[in-house]
This record gives sequence, structure tokens and C-alpha cells, in this order.
Amino acid sequence: MAQEAVLIIGGGISGLTTAVEVAEAGWDVHLVEINPYLGGRVAQLSKYFPKLCPPLCGLEINYRRIKENPRVKFYTMAQVKDVKGQAGSYEVQVEVAPRYVNERCTACNACAEACPAERPNDFNFGMDTTKAAYLPFEQAFPQRYVIDRSYCKDDCAQACLKACKYEAIDLQMKPQGLTLQVAAIVVATGWRPYDISRADNLGFGRVKNVITNMMMERLASPGGPTGGRIRRPSDGAEPKRVAFVQCAGSRDENHLPYCSYICCMASLKQATYLLEQDPEAQAEIFYIDIRTPGRYERFFWKVRDTQGVKLIKGKVARITQGPEDSVVLEAEDVHSGRKLKETYDMVVLAVGMEPSLRGLPLPLELSYSPEGLILPEALGPGIYALGSAKSPVDVARSVQEATAAAVKTIQSLVRR
Repeated sequence: MAQEAVLIIGGGISGLTTAVEVAEAGWDVHLVEINPYLGGRVAQLSKYFPKLCPPLCGLEINYRRIKENPRVKFYTMAQVKDVKGQAGSYEVQVEVAPRYVNERCTACNACAEACPAERPNDFNFGMDTTKAAYLPFEQAFPQRYVIDRSYCKDDCAQACLKACKYEAIDLQMKPQGLTLQVAAIVVATGWRPYDISRADNLGFGRVKNVITNMMMERLASPGGPTGGRIRRPSDGAEPKRVAFVQCAGSRDENHLPYCSYICCMASLKQATYLLEQDPEAQAEIFYIDIRTPGRYERFFWKVRDTQGVKLIKGKVARITQGPEDSVVLEAEDVHSGRKLKETYDMVVLAVGMEPSLRGLPLPLELSYSPEGLILPEALGPGIYALGSAKSPVDVARSVQEATAAAVKTIQSLVRR
């Protein structure tokens, strides 16, 4: 029976969906996720299109389905280290990093209150800090704290140990090795924002108040660093005039040569964030082409015609620091033929989607594009790839592909 289990690598929306679909069809699932929580990039969004609803609504449903299904075993802070065998009979070595907090944790926050050390909050892209003992985000699943020992020096962790009433702190935890026997493997490793600091002309990391689209999601989120109020990182002021720069790193042979699919919709959506909070604000979107595939066209029309939104066709040439923490943007307005040099309170870069596996390939016989995307046509039997591991996709398509991958996986198990 152990041979009939399925390994899913990646606990984002694609991996979660595949896991619950396979498990509810009667097969055992091992879900491996490198982060200390499940939910992936979707958990970091404020809203997702086209309905503009909070993503945690959909994630909560999957969390509940996992909790209620004993066929799903999930491992957070875990990585696949080795894979041997063939379709129908894989032996997989997994290493689980120590969390230093066991399952007795009630998420009471006592350890964080007592902890004297701080760390950059990677969930909020470094825009604020957490204690070294922290919950990744308010609705994290599993609802269990983590101690980041890299920021917890010397006897720092003793404060957490003394503060916990439930004996949930275990400072003696070691990396744990697991051997899993599975019949099929699903790769759902997702994506990360491209390191746009490599594009010198766009100023990220050098010019104040130039942020990425994912940072904008966290600013707009009620659980974000500003409690959901969109504020400039430099001084906390609410921006009145914001530029959105499309294709930041995408469709560029020096960075990501492909279209990242979601960026246009993300910027249109984020323009609505800005105007919902301040109807007097201005959102100006600089684009090469606006791409809103399929039924999203109506959303584009709605935002395009919203007062306070201006679309400018033209590639941004340079972004520099202006006076009083303002941002100066230089671009060409293709329609008018003029060169523009405008000043904004903040600039949001629509940063492209880079596969998480780029530079960090799995110990599997997979074929990749030069950009690190898995080539599905080269996959062997018993191995399936989906979502942003093989091509940039939005949440809706990720879920659709996950359901299809679950069906294919089950078919392969039945045919054995």
C-alpha cells in the first residue's frame, strides 16, 4: 500500500489542490513544503482577480480539507534531497529542518513577547520585522510558531523556553530525515519574484519608494506591515501619485524573455487598491502591451475607465531619486511621441515570475528551459509538473492544472 502513495513537492495553491483531490479519491499523499507554512504566494496576496476577494477564503477551504483527511501527511520546512527508482516505485529522501517548536504550540504568542531578538519579516519582503520566535502570518497553517535560530544568538532562546507554559519549545530539535515510498511525483514548486535589482535602470534597492508588485500586495493587506494602509516605505506617508511600471524584468532578453502572464492584471488590480483608499489619488500605468487574457478583458475595461487611472504606452527608461523622497521616472509616450520626465510619490514595479527551481533544481531527471521552467513534454512516466513550475499562470489556472494533474496521477496509479 505504501507504494500507492503520491509525493507532492510544493505546498502552494497548486500543490494543496492536487493533494486534497488525490487524497479524497482514496490515495495517500505526502506533501513537502520548504516554508514553515502552506499556501505559497497566494497567502501573500491582498486580493486576487477577477472577483477581488481575499485569497485566504480559498486557502481556508483547502486547509480544512487537509485537516479532516488522514490520508494527507504534510511536512513544512522540508526539502527533497534524493529520489531513486522509477514510476510506481520511488524511494524519496526528505530532510525536515528543525522548527524548535513542537505540536503542543497553541499560538499564544508568549514566546514572541519574551523573545529579545528580531529578524527581517520575509513574508512582508523585509518591510518590517518579527521576533526571532514568530508566526509567519496571522492565519498561517499549521498554526504553529517558529524560532529562527540564525537570529537567536547565545542564550536568547532561553527566554522563549521560560515563557512557554505548554512545553512547546524544543531547543534540542535536530534535522529529521524521512524515507518515503511513493508511486508518483507531482512537482508544484511555484515561483518567486525576479530579482529586479539586477535591472540597474529601474532603481530598486537604490531609489527610495520604488517597490515591487508583491510588496504592494503586502502593503494593501490587513495583515501587512502597515495594517492594510498603502504607505511609502521611506516615511509612512500616503502616496497621492503612483506609477506602475509593467514588464519589469519580463519580455527582456537580459532578464526574463517571456511574458509573466499576471503582471498586467496585478497592476490594474493594485490601482484599484490605491483608489479605494484615496479616491483623489492618481495611478499611472506605463505599459508595452496590456495583456488580460480571456474573461479578464472586462476587468481591464472597468479599471481603464475609472477616474484617476491613466494608461501610458511606453517603456520606462530610467528611475532616479527625486527631492523629498519622491521618485523621478523617465519614459517615452508612444502615442504622443513625447519623452516624459515625471515625479511620483511612489513607483510599483510589475516584477516578473521566476520559477523557484531556477538555480535550485530538484534531484529528479527533469528537463528545464534556460529560464528554469520545467519542460512538461520531457517528463518521464510517473512525474507531473504543474502551475508556475512549468509556465507563468494565475491562481485560477493553477487550480485548474492542479485538478488535471490529480486526475492524471490517479490514472497512472490505477493502470499499474
